[in-house]
Amino acid sequence: MKYDSVQALVNKAVKSDKKIYELIIEEQSEQLERPAENLLQEMMEKLEVMEEAVRKGTQSTAKSTSGLSGGDAYRLKQAMDAGITVGGKILNKALVKALAVSEVNACMGKIVAAPTAGSCGIIPAALLTVQEERQIPRLKVGKSLFTAAGIGMVIAKRASISGAEGGCQAECGSASAMAAAALVEMVGGTPQMSAHACAIALKNVLGLICDPVAGLVEVPCVKRNAMGAANALVAADLALAGIESVIPVDEVIDAMKSVGNLMVPALKETAEGGIASTPTGCMLAEKIFGKQAGI
Repeated sequence: MKYDSVQALVNKAVKSDKKIYELIIEEQSEQLERPAENLLQEMMEKLEVMEEAVRKGTQSTAKSTSGLSGGDAYRLKQAMDAGITVGGKILNKALVKALAVSEVNACMGKIVAAPTAGSCGIIPAALLTVQEERQIPRLKVGKSLFTAAGIGMVIAKRASISGAEGGCQAECGSASAMAAAALVEMVGGTPQMSAHACAIALKNVLGLICDPVAGLVEVPCVKRNAMGAANALVAADLALAGIESVIPVDEVIDAMKSVGNLMVPALKETAEGGIASTPTGCMLAEKIFGKQAGI
């Protein structure tokens, strides 16, 4: 990846009068020495995996092996259809999809790590929901995934996308920022608007720790995917309205790295802090591992 900053990517897009996804496809085609058409086809296949995970997770009431998650996407959809929820159609559809994909992951189903397995529900939830609502061509969604990927590669290069290294801000936060930037471009926003959406989304979750109960990617990870999808919608709408991040996007990414470095190990995927260390969290861990050990 030759781009080491989001702003450099934006500047290049503006100067060349291209979309961010076009620059990423060109860059990856050159770097990997593969035709752009092949890369796009592979991305469309990844989109299909995302779509299938949404379908499967939305219809399933199955529990994960640990029993910590499963069936919430189905329950939320039922509540939404019954008119019980208050968030509105678009928000609730996104939440359902985020839960669905995350629960498929927890049940050992096939997902796309976007950018990680723990944050796999955010990007498909945000993009597929807006696609449905605006009847956006499927190919355009596939192209927007390159925009998300480009943003993600910059974040990985400047900071981290690993919960073990940077906390959940680096996983669900990065996924939310990637989704927000891709959403903006997918609906016709400018490259600079995408950058602002990325910055806003990251700022909203700065400092978010990684504290999985029993060390499993389920609690609170599944519900944080729903939060990440909602955050992406918020950031995208603000940016599309012309609202800008006061702090430039690359400085926000650098700040995330700094915050991650300041986090103690107990708050970075070790299951030693946060809700993982609560009495109930410890009880659940003991119950799960005792059961697995045949105790």
